[in-house]
Amino acid sequence: MPKIDSGDTAWMLASSALVLLMTPGLAFFYGGMVRVKSVLNMIMMSFACIGIVSILWVLFGYSLAFKGTNPLIGDFSAVGLNGTLKSASGTLPELVFSAFQLMFAIITPALISGAIADRAKFGGWVLFTTLWVTIVYFPVAHWVFYFNDGKGGWIADRLGAFDFAGGTAVHINAGAAGLACALVLGKRRGWPKEPMRPHNLPLVLLGAGLLWFGWFGFNAGSAVAANGLAGIAFMNTQVATAAAAMAWIVTEKFRDGHCTTLGVASGAVAGLVAITPACGSVTPMGAIAIGIAAGVLCALAVGLKFRFGFDDSLDVVGIHLVGGLVGTLLIGLLASADVVGTDGLLYGGGLSQLGKQAIAAGAVLGYSFVVSYVLAQIVEKTIGFRITPEEEVNGIDTTAHAESGYDFSSTFGGAFGGGGPITKPVGVADDERSVKA
Repeated sequence: MPKIDSGDTAWMLASSALVLLMTPGLAFFYGGMVRVKSVLNMIMMSFACIGIVSILWVLFGYSLAFKGTNPLIGDFSAVGLNGTLKSASGTLPELVFSAFQLMFAIITPALISGAIADRAKFGGWVLFTTLWVTIVYFPVAHWVFYFNDGKGGWIADRLGAFDFAGGTAVHINAGAAGLACALVLGKRRGWPKEPMRPHNLPLVLLGAGLLWFGWFGFNAGSAVAANGLAGIAFMNTQVATAAAAMAWIVTEKFRDGHCTTLGVASGAVAGLVAITPACGSVTPMGAIAIGIAAGVLCALAVGLKFRFGFDDSLDVVGIHLVGGLVGTLLIGLLASADVVGTDGLLYGGGLSQLGKQAIAAGAVLGYSFVVSYVLAQIVEKTIGFRITPEEEVNGIDTTAHAESGYDFSSTFGGAFGGGGPITKPVGVADDERSVKA
């Protein structure tokens, strides 16, 4: 067994915990953006991913993602984490590496849930998540994250595209799947004519803050060691996120005449998404450029759903798909040999790396969209994926979970419904971003 480094192991255990924290952070971020009657369901969809994916990962997910010599999919040699308890992965116990990668597998399907907020059956979501991580995420993780001396995944080990922490495997993957699911489930009742604003902006900002905090484990942890590369990824994550948050609200100011708290939170997430694939390939100045590009382009991209008529409830396409594409492709322009050993186009490196980045992004986008669309149709045609119109009007929290996120009867001294059915008080907003960009 190779020598285990205690410092690397400690950092990776901490990073794993940070990445897990991102999923509750995402739950709050999404939960604040939906209507009062959907907040618990939105949070529940993320927490369900923690349970489902953790079990599947141990049963066969890790084996399919990180074993074998096939460029497309792993094998079953590590089913039940067989053989990993006393083995090493570099300077880490293999079980620690597996735990770190598990947290990536958990948050990726949770990202998809924002595209279908307010209208997905919880049982349908559970089935879709189970199928999706098995047929889409585990193979794509094998493509992107599995290095095995030239015998690993075809994107990571053979094509030579750079994706340090999951711009393709996580964000483009989830964004494409979100678009497919939104198309299968159709529009929410009343969208886009009725305003659908966030019901709890402080919850959105709390979620964005937890995501930002956890993302240091996501990106810097992907160095898989406590070393200088982790430090570069850490700094790049911070400055890109800051630049994107500012770029988003500046774009809002020019477009709408005001800067919003929803905008600064969304801009921060867009920056985190875009720097994810690039944080181990660019300098801090390159990271700032990526952040600015993501903040502007994602702020504009959230309006695509109004132009093309697909109801992506919480802008999974505009932020994760577009942000993932921005970060993945800009590596081909901004990669620095001082960081990654290869120069991008703007540093005299030619078009080769940009071409590799485009192939990787296009392959993941196409595979995820097509397979996700088929899986969503299968769920819809079998057990049903969309709730009934009556359930949507009454609220998915009460119909699916027999609970409500807020007790207005006690909060407002019985002025709004008393002991009877909970009703929305005057002045409480409906849900989601309403500006048609």
